[in-house]
Amino acid sequence: MEHWTEIRTAARVARLGTVTAAADALGVHRATINRHIDTLETALGGKLFQRHAKGFTPTDLGRELLRIADTADDQFEELHRKAKGGSDTLQGDFIVTSIATYASTLMPILKTFGDKHPDLIIRYLVSDSLLRLEYGEAHVAFRAGSKPDNPDNVVREIEHIEMGLFAHASYVSRYGLPAGLEDLKNHRFVGSDSGTHRAPFLVWLHKTIAPENFVCRANTIQAMAEAIQCGIGIGFLPRHSANKQPNLSEVIPPQLEWVSQMWMVTHMDLHRTAKVQAFIKELDQLKRFGDWL
Repeated sequence: MEHWTEIRTAARVARLGTVTAAADALGVHRATINRHIDTLETALGGKLFQRHAKGFTPTDLGRELLRIADTADDQFEELHRKAKGGSDTLQGDFIVTSIATYASTLMPILKTFGDKHPDLIIRYLVSDSLLRLEYGEAHVAFRAGSKPDNPDNVVREIEHIEMGLFAHASYVSRYGLPAGLEDLKNHRFVGSDSGTHRAPFLVWLHKTIAPENFVCRANTIQAMAEAIQCGIGIGFLPRHSANKQPNLSEVIPPQLEWVSQMWMVTHMDLHRTAKVQAFIKELDQLKRFGDWL
């Protein structure tokens, strides 16, 4: 394939952000990296990167190149695996992303999966933003809330997560517990700093509680959880884990509209690759034998 070496070089720069880091990773001189990028940009007739003092940021064209390079790498690995007679050996990166509060659920699964496929490098990226699967930023994403509707993605429901309103003992000792839904207006809350709330429990919270009652706002679920644990205010936590902590009290009975669905999302270009299919098989086995949730 013409310019494939240059494409892989540019993809490495896009992932790592600097020419120096890419040169170290590839074991070549910085000048080689720059030459490959210049050659590729000339061939394409467009800029792949915005150059700045801190490094290289991919343009839209650069992000599209990264998607193509990552997809091609995975598909070449699949071709190589078939050429070896359908070997079960999986190699290279396997990238999974989710929100931070789902890490405790995913880590045992990723450990089991990694133990079975020791040649895989498992990369787990925590992010409250939606990594772009179409650009190869992750093989598999776990997303909470309403069902993702991108037609280029393959989506399957994983589980329902019951959320509850909790207060730490230090909050309760100072402010007491709400007597019911009507009494929530007299209490202090931890909420989201984002203008858009995808999670149904956050939609409910910000519709129900007056803005002046939010004494702390954070831009990640994990930060909100830390604020609740510190006793700053009442807020939402997953019931299956929060109910096991003696210093936390559930302040009112859970509401049906607080239930959050968790979805596993893959891009259609990667869904049928051996890595993703092996991971799906692992999830199905764990659920079938009751070893998960």
